[in-house]
Amino acid sequence: MPAVTIRNLSDETHRALRVRATHHGRSTEAEIRAILEAAVRPSQRVKLGTLLVDIGRQADLSESDVESLQQREKVPAEPMTFE
Repeated sequence: MPAVTIRNLSDETHRALRVRATHHGRSTEAEIRAILEAAVRPSQRVKLGTLLVDIGRQADLSESDVESLQQREKVPAEPMTFE
């Protein structure tokens, strides 16, 4: 697992991290991991599948439209020829 070293962290910031970690009942290192995880992988991010479903709803796709799209995925595409 990768490791990260943070240099030149002010004493005030380090102290605030320790207090925050204590408040959440975890080590300073675990608190930093939680902060970084929340920053780069927010829970409210939009996932591609959800976005596509929303687009389909806005386009008023019917059940037959959805079935056509699903059927299309099962049929292999014909390879292109350049001759």
